[in-house]
Amino acid sequence: MAVRLDKPWVPLTAENVKQLAGHLGVYQLANGAGEIVYIGVAGGRSLFGLKGELEAMLKAPLAGATQFRVEVNMAYFTRHKELLGAYRNDHNGDLPVANIDVDVRLLGRLSPG
Repeated sequence: MAVRLDKPWVPLTAENVKQLAGHLGVYQLANGAGEIVYIGVAGGRSLFGLKGELEAMLKAPLAGATQFRVEVNMAYFTRHKELLGAYRNDHNGDLPVANIDVDVRLLGRLSPG
């Protein structure tokens, strides 16, 4: 598995989100330019998993998000931290603009090749 999530972006629409299952995993939201604005997790306490998390994003989009991609992953918390770490590495220590709920002291450092 690659460190970065490199699946194609899907438009953030009710029709596309409806097709998702209630799996656990991680997701990324991006703006129209393909810039990641949020990296999220659908964990064991997420109602309806990835589908439920993205339905919530449809009701209250973050930072101009217009597209998404998901990864079903049972190690969702570890994978979430890994994606945040890779993003920080690629963006001079910054996190996506809407990830204001993350304590960077808990992420550690990641230097993917």
